[in-house]
Amino acid sequence: MLAENPKRIKQKIISDLSRSAISHVIPDKIFLSFYYKAVFGKKLDLNNPRTFNEKLQWLKLYDRNPGYTKLVDKYEVKKFVAEKIGEKYIIPTLGVWERFDDINFNDLPDQFVLKCTHDSGGIIICKDKNKLNKGEARRLLNKYLSQNFYYQAREWPYKNVKPRIIAEKYMEDKTYSELRDYKFFCFNGEPKIMFVATERQLVGEEVKFDFFDMNYNHLNIINGHPNAKTIPEKPVHFDEMKMLSRMLSKDIPFVRVDFYEANGQVYFGELTFTHFSGLVPFEPEEWDYKLGELIKLPEKKRSDGFE
Repeated sequence: MLAENPKRIKQKIISDLSRSAISHVIPDKIFLSFYYKAVFGKKLDLNNPRTFNEKLQWLKLYDRNPGYTKLVDKYEVKKFVAEKIGEKYIIPTLGVWERFDDINFNDLPDQFVLKCTHDSGGIIICKDKNKLNKGEARRLLNKYLSQNFYYQAREWPYKNVKPRIIAEKYMEDKTYSELRDYKFFCFNGEPKIMFVATERQLVGEEVKFDFFDMNYNHLNIINGHPNAKTIPEKPVHFDEMKMLSRMLSKDIPFVRVDFYEANGQVYFGELTFTHFSGLVPFEPEEWDYKLGELIKLPEKKRSDGFE
């Protein structure tokens, strides 16, 4: 049996710690310094951050705008987005509940999506209500509801989001038989690069990420997931997505604005203030520095209180 990579072991220890009650008493700055060192193998420089991932850690600690809480709440953000760009871009909400047992499945259509409003990744996709394993859905969603996503990587906007379950209309683009994500990296209201997430629901396949510039030229970047074997085609409404991302990201140092394109229509996905929590390397590493140069840090306003 091959020995595990020491770096991987350190990352696993930090990841496991982040999900334990002990992590709640560790100051944010100390926690992030250990986590960053475990991932990147170097000290987190908060006095003179240069890379994209370093600056995201800085923003977690010192850019704590109370308005961000609403913007990461998957239910509340819909009101904000509808006011900014219009109701037509909102995926219809079928219901919202504080407890799984409050859901009346008889009121839901045959296909729908259940997700938690306060975290990332807590999602159940139902393509046939008659085949839904409600017991497993209850177990998973109750698990997600019991967790405060903030403690996993100190993404401050999630700390005070009210845990709820939301049901949304099931979406699929008939062209690709999947729902592709189009995710724009925006810096003070200006999208600079984006990536397309494909093969999310393909059994036996890892999701694929392909990065592009704002002219849809494919970029040599690996971040978290491999590129697709075939470069994804440019979405029909690419320019519209760029325009909308500008509107939604105005006056924010960095935010990732996500969209879907389904059957000739653009839909808003979510806003993410710390892509991959700022804890996943870029290959080649030069992109960590290139993107870091695009983040103009605001005045330091707030921290976790532990300097």
